[in-house]
Amino acid sequence: MKRARRLAAVVAGVTALASVAACGSGNGNGDKGGSAADVGPLDPNTKVSITVGCQPPKSSKALRKEWDNDVAAFEKLHPNITIVSKDAFPCEDPKTFTAKLAGGQMENVYYVYLTDAKNIIENGQAADITKYVSGVKNYQYLQPQLLNVFKGGGRLWGLPKTNYSMGLLYNRKLFQQAGLNPDQPPTTWDEVRADAKKIAALGNGIVGYADYSANNQGGWHFTAEMYSQGGDIVTPDGKKAAFNSPQGHAVLQNLQQMRWTDNSMGSKQLLQIADVQPMMASGKLGMYLSAPDNIPTIKDQFQGKFEDYGLAPMPAAQGTLIGGDGYMFNRKDTPDQIKAGILWLEFENLTPGKGQFDWAQKNADKQPVGLPQPNIFTGPPAAEELSVRTQNANLPVQNYKAFADGDPKVKYRLEPPQAQQIYAVLDGVVSSVLTNRNADINSLLSKAETKVNGILANAD
Repeated sequence: MKRARRLAAVVAGVTALASVAACGSGNGNGDKGGSAADVGPLDPNTKVSITVGCQPPKSSKALRKEWDNDVAAFEKLHPNITIVSKDAFPCEDPKTFTAKLAGGQMENVYYVYLTDAKNIIENGQAADITKYVSGVKNYQYLQPQLLNVFKGGGRLWGLPKTNYSMGLLYNRKLFQQAGLNPDQPPTTWDEVRADAKKIAALGNGIVGYADYSANNQGGWHFTAEMYSQGGDIVTPDGKKAAFNSPQGHAVLQNLQQMRWTDNSMGSKQLLQIADVQPMMASGKLGMYLSAPDNIPTIKDQFQGKFEDYGLAPMPAAQGTLIGGDGYMFNRKDTPDQIKAGILWLEFENLTPGKGQFDWAQKNADKQPVGLPQPNIFTGPPAAEELSVRTQNANLPVQNYKAFADGDPKVKYRLEPPQAQQIYAVLDGVVSSVLTNRNADINSLLSKAETKVNGILANAD
């Protein structure tokens, strides 16, 4: 990224952090003690070196270049801070992540999935950054639902980077062919069913609606559909299954009716994401649940056309499954390392038009610009980010208006505890409904409930 032309604009945002004032007790390492000196600004004469995780791999040439240029620009602005980038891929490797956390071997500023933040906080594996963030320019405008992921015990333990939420991806071209208005996508599951039936009636092997039902992906989508209807997968305390409910029955009955009564889901089942994306790209699929990032994949990997796809919020809109990532701080970090890390995160992740939100540079680098996520801001920064993104868009932004307008109003929900084990159980429920015309929903949910209760009871 050509940073010289951007430094003046960045200075105002990042120097605001230099006047960080105290906003709580503790020394930033989770201790109850500490002195007022700990929460002052980072002394520009103090040399600080920090390791930062999730540098893009060399195989992602444009993203790697942008990151490296950002680091150079940041270090020019803060000559007393050295950023040591770490590019391990994947950024959070489940094979090593837990062990590195337990051993305190993470980077000073380490990458996490949103779904892992709660356990990290509960296990005392991150530094308390509460008192260091009051000077972050856009802190008060971060999406509360995302920021809450990093809160625990009345303290703050990390900051969000990106987010995604599930919505309804649909083929605008097939909507038109079926006599449907592509600018008015379905907003209820009854409307999804009706539209899917009309799209399937086009014939020629076209499927109205597709859903996953294998490799834990069926359980994942069942969870998203449950949330959309206001249901839960587990009880609030995480100790019992909660999907054997009216909402659980409604989700499965809807799938059963579309599959066997309407014939709008096609005969091929046990689908996964690798099956559904090429179906959408080839014009053989009307709708499926998806995050916005599926759209570039459909175009780049399967030769789809951006103009053919629209995006809407989850039907029923009572909740949506979210994911994303952020950064937390090593519990061994010094106060100066935390201050330096927060300066870097503000520079790279939390400033509209800069760092990850430098849409002008991403457009120049021929990366897709115009998707409605990441969407981590509210208020003025959200409007500013949207303006810059729209000005530099190389995607049909209007196609995603329904999602952009409606998704922020939907309650964001994280994955349940023991998610993958639960998804494996729920895979069997969804696949049975989609492959057996006579599947007994009551029995399926009851048996799955027993299995999941066992999983939760044996969880650490």
